[in-house]
Amino acid sequence: MFDKRFYYLLKIQYLGFRYHGWQKQPDVLTVERMVERTLSYVLEHKNFKLLASGRTDAKVSANVAYVELFLRDAPLPDQGFFELFNANLPQDIRCLEITEVDKAFNVMDAPIGKEYIYLFSHGEKNHPFAAPYMVNINTPLDIVLMKEAARLFEGTHDFRTYAYKANPETKTISTLDVSEIIKNKLYTASFFPKESYMFRVCGKGFKRHQIRLMMGALFDLGQGKISIDFIKETLVPGNTIKLEHIAQPSGLMLHNVQL
Repeated sequence: MFDKRFYYLLKIQYLGFRYHGWQKQPDVLTVERMVERTLSYVLEHKNFKLLASGRTDAKVSANVAYVELFLRDAPLPDQGFFELFNANLPQDIRCLEITEVDKAFNVMDAPIGKEYIYLFSHGEKNHPFAAPYMVNINTPLDIVLMKEAARLFEGTHDFRTYAYKANPETKTISTLDVSEIIKNKLYTASFFPKESYMFRVCGKGFKRHQIRLMMGALFDLGQGKISIDFIKETLVPGNTIKLEHIAQPSGLMLHNVQL
């Protein structure tokens, strides 16, 4: 006899600063580990598995992320589960909604677009409380030049230079619908600096460290370490440029996933 299976889509958000990314790993704290532990406690069994629409790196946060829950034998309780699940999740993880889906649903293929933002400031050092959300560059940045360069990433390009440790089989041609640097008016706090900025990128998918490598290049440009022509060269197919500057992870956030 086959086990009966039930399928659910969890919409969650989390602050990634104290976690070693989404994916469960031995001996370190991850978001998946905490979600799994909470489900085990609330359900009082482990007859389930989780699959995320994507994996965030250590210290990277998510305003919106999706996780598929595969449940065996019995469905989720009709009443009270959502509230009980949220009540037992850590303070830095929250479930926004739970929706039942069918067997044909595939959380890996479902996203049609992802929006990431990277928050940063420059000049005077930030209040320490801002560290989980925003990176500070303590030297002046040429924001105007950085804005111009960010636009170069829009459209279809070979992003091999921005794909961390890509092998010859890695598919690196992709399209960015949006790539811009704008003033940060989306996330505010009393301890944030008076002026901060946001690197915003939208596309269907991204390679490992891609956005942080892009941000690192933009930081180098803003500090006068490289030229805008160098940025253009990194997007020329077949170039052999190797980038070393991977921007800090704590400024990066998966802001939205479009299904």
